[in-house]
Amino acid sequence: MTILNLYNCLGTYLVLGALLFGFGIYGLVARRTLIGMLIASELVLAGSSVNFMAFNRFLAPDPAVGQIFTLFIMAIAAAEAAIAVSIVVAVYRNYKSIDTEDLVDLQG
Repeated sequence: MTILNLYNCLGTYLVLGALLFGFGIYGLVARRTLIGMLIASELVLAGSSVNFMAFNRFLAPDPAVGQIFTLFIMAIAAAEAAIAVSIVVAVYRNYKSIDTEDLVDLQG
């Protein structure tokens, strides 16, 4: 298999989706700010979207199934981003910080 034919292989897309998902999980664990966690969660959703579209392209008998799942994931990501940004703004107004370690009052 040459480098030019990698676009026509399911494994290439699955590796790309797994990398995006892995980077997103690492970002959720390693980031200390709420904005960083929001961006990392978007990477997790993008990785799952890539996998749905790859399975749609190579294995699905009905080509619309993976696209519909991906559209739902995009809608969930948009709603999650809007709600998370509003929560971040509210937390910043109350605590003057978006660092997760500064938010000890929220425990319990």
